[in-house]
Amino acid sequence: MDLMHNPTFWVMVAFVVFVIAVFKPIRAALTGALDGKIDQIRNEIDEAQRLREEAQAALASYQRKQRDAAQEVEAMMARAKAEAEAYRKSAENALATMLQRQEQLAQEKIQQAEAAAIQEIRDRAVTVALSATVKLLEEKLSGYAGDQLIDEAIKTLPNRLH
Repeated sequence: MDLMHNPTFWVMVAFVVFVIAVFKPIRAALTGALDGKIDQIRNEIDEAQRLREEAQAALASYQRKQRDAAQEVEAMMARAKAEAEAYRKSAENALATMLQRQEQLAQEKIQQAEAAAIQEIRDRAVTVALSATVKLLEEKLSGYAGDQLIDEAIKTLPNRLH
């Protein structure tokens, strides 16, 4: 019981009680602050993970869009090449048709010119023949023999007209 009267003992007991009394709230404050900091770090990690996943999703989406755009460009190029080839073939066919038509028109003009030349030659031949016949008849049908030939032609004319 000497300890009960010893001031050093009571100072030590008071110190221990003080330390326990102060330590509990400080410990609670320290652990609370640490727990808050841990929660904050955990939230930041979760947010970073979420942002990373969003970035990966956005990257995948942009890559998909880029592939789709590249495929669309390739398809457009293929269509453009096919259309250009079709236009080229159409133009070749149109040119061939036009050339054939012009050749046909040229041949028709040549045939018409030949026919006109032949007709002109025939007309001149007829004119020359008629002139020669008229001249020959004038020379041969003068006088009595010519008059008899004309009378005979006039008599047979009604029979020939029927």
